[in-house]
Amino acid sequence: MLLRRSSLVILMSLGCLVGCAHVPDVASHGALERPAAGPSKASWVSPGVVAVGAGGALGVKAEAPPPLEFVTPEGRDALAALMAADPRELPEEAGVIAAALEAAALFTGPALWDELLPPPSKQARGIVARAAQLVGARRLDRSVPNDCSGLVRLAYLQAGIDLVAHGFLAGENAVTGIFRRAQAAGAVHRLNPRPGDLAFFKETYDRNRDGKRNDGMTHIAVVERVDADGTVTFIHRGGKGVSRSRMNLAFPTVHRQAKGALLNDFIRPASKGLRAYLAGELFVAFASPGGL
Repeated sequence: MLLRRSSLVILMSLGCLVGCAHVPDVASHGALERPAAGPSKASWVSPGVVAVGAGGALGVKAEAPPPLEFVTPEGRDALAALMAADPRELPEEAGVIAAALEAAALFTGPALWDELLPPPSKQARGIVARAAQLVGARRLDRSVPNDCSGLVRLAYLQAGIDLVAHGFLAGENAVTGIFRRAQAAGAVHRLNPRPGDLAFFKETYDRNRDGKRNDGMTHIAVVERVDADGTVTFIHRGGKGVSRSRMNLAFPTVHRQAKGALLNDFIRPASKGLRAYLAGELFVAFASPGGL
């Protein structure tokens, strides 16, 4: 696809700005290791998070907590690093990229902005379309569990991908099993999500009822779209059925901006003296459908 001269100017400007972001040394630190440095925690504090009532898609349904047991030691280490990562330390690159994309979109307008992004593949469009068809449903097809894993399985079957064809390890839940498959295929990533990607979340509810955040990876969704400011809209099966929620990894602890724009929906309600948690706070990783 040929770009107009104005498109090339914006693309070159984006390259200059994004090039200022620190990129971790993947060769020495591992592809799934979090960036070595990030903004200070104080800069990400959102006083309204605790006080704001839990809204959005709450009561997220999940399966048994996953063990950190994978086929290889590398798999265990990679997942442990993702689970332990502080989302507030993730967006050194994400924040710069999101700012660049938002500025470009505001300057060029939506039509020109579309030229700068590759369109989703036919496979990804099919996944998103199937997930969107199910929005509002409280019961899924009987061929899959009526939970978050069942939703993504139905969506990916539309593209001919059976996410659980590889089977499960002993004691492993569906979310962790799907993550293990994505990890083995090299499809796991944490930046630049695209429509049709899987999104994994941790500790979205208190599975073992001990009042602590120690339940492991518990929720999965399908990315529907990504706005120019980096806000991800994803489709998932929560306690109230299939719905859409939002997440912005440049501001993982911010529910709503001062101007009113909603950045992160609550994905875990307040309970047992614990505050509600936002989608950006409980995010683990994305996975692209291409290699699955």
